[in-house]
Amino acid sequence: MLENNHNYLYKLAWEYHPNALIAVNSDLEIQLVNPAFCTLFKLESCAIKGQSAVNILGDIEHLKSAWKENKNIENSIKEYPKPEIFVKEFIYPIEEKNLILCIMIDLTSEIKQKKELTKMQEQMIKQVNNVVNNQMKVAQEIAGLLGETTAETKVNLFKLLQLFNNQ
Repeated sequence: MLENNHNYLYKLAWEYHPNALIAVNSDLEIQLVNPAFCTLFKLESCAIKGQSAVNILGDIEHLKSAWKENKNIENSIKEYPKPEIFVKEFIYPIEEKNLILCIMIDLTSEIKQKKELTKMQEQMIKQVNNVVNNQMKVAQEIAGLLGETTAETKVNLFKLLQLFNNQ
């Protein structure tokens, strides 16, 4: 009875977990996904058991590497271009169960906001550089004009001084 209750709670936690969860076997065939995974990857159906993970994820080298090295991979940021999402991944190979568990935290909106902010900053820097360059050009033109008039004034004053000195 208690074991059934635990299984029910595990299943409930899996179904309602807010992060995307996927379990694949050592052949990288999908064994289980939760609804959050299906939503994140915009899948019409969660009935994808037995499919190759490459069909959904595309690049699966990180899963292969975790399995081959029997090493946890934590806090890895990954982009999945097909649905255009960014996730933080936690990958856990579970050798005795012949499974690789991957937890994915959706970072798409945060990374897109960061990219948009960077783009806006680059545009602002470009605009500021244009304004400064234009101001420098105007300042140089003004300095050139002032230099010409100053030189003319100096010549005329020098002529005037010579005229007074000659008298």
